[in-house]
Amino acid sequence: MLKIGITIGDPAGVGPEVIVRLMEHLDPQYAYIIYGEEKILKACAKELGRDFTANLINSPQEINAPGVYLIDLNICDTERPSPSYTSGKVAVAYLGRAVVDAVYGNIDGLLTMPISKFWAKMAGFSYEGQTEFLAQAFRVRDYAMLMYSETIKVALLSTHISLKEAIQRVKRENIVKKVKLLAEEFKRWFKKSPQIGVLGLNPHAGEGGTIGEEDIKEIAPAVEELKSMGYIVDGPLSPDTAFLNRDYDLFLCMYHDQGLIPFKLLAFKEGVNMTLGIPFPRTSPDHGTAYDIAWKGIADISPSLHALRLCERLAKNNIQR
Repeated sequence: MLKIGITIGDPAGVGPEVIVRLMEHLDPQYAYIIYGEEKILKACAKELGRDFTANLINSPQEINAPGVYLIDLNICDTERPSPSYTSGKVAVAYLGRAVVDAVYGNIDGLLTMPISKFWAKMAGFSYEGQTEFLAQAFRVRDYAMLMYSETIKVALLSTHISLKEAIQRVKRENIVKKVKLLAEEFKRWFKKSPQIGVLGLNPHAGEGGTIGEEDIKEIAPAVEELKSMGYIVDGPLSPDTAFLNRDYDLFLCMYHDQGLIPFKLLAFKEGVNMTLGIPFPRTSPDHGTAYDIAWKGIADISPSLHALRLCERLAKNNIQR
């Protein structure tokens, strides 16, 4: 029996609403452990004209039958926090609690709702994002954020850092290491050696060095080195046309927005954020907290439903190895 964890994310955002609306899509064969405040989830459900019911537990180890379970740390003094230190504290606390269970093997997969990096940091969270926190928890140095959909798959050389710092990380050794990780993890999870398109950094992939030198000095040599190792890789590809070619299994982009803008345009409703490099399936919807539409019943749950289904599939395959 699979045990899938689901974190509440920032409770002032769409996380509670999405969880409440996902309840009717849960597989009756599995156990789902929601990490979040019962009073917040019940208040959200009431706001939406729905019910929220789950069995309170202290640990997933107590579970011996399918169903919906809840771990409630009772750390919030209000049933509907605003975007604030409080909402950041709740998001961080439940993420931490879920990741502890993941590390100790008490759950088989984890779906995380969005958090606010700003309010999480105000509450003491010292990581660039949830991906980096998971990597640290599993003591993994080589990891990647894969944006997954059936339409397009995108990985990033760097994630939640400034554009200036991201450019400084465009180095041959970083690209080689990242592609090797992507190829190995893709084969591990999806049973296929991927064809990877590596994007250039500058317009038109540098135009032979006339528009910046990173493409010919760092990216092209990395691609040649990878080819000599037997990896199926091309590049540097011109960033403005690369995504028109659907022959690639995935693209490696040099910085966050280079990959996320086309990905969200092409696959927003089905986009899933998946962490590669950790020994455990973790997925998340490819959107933020959406404070402006939270608790109104209008958030699109499609990304979260796709993320849940992918998490279930990968977790099932993982435990059957």
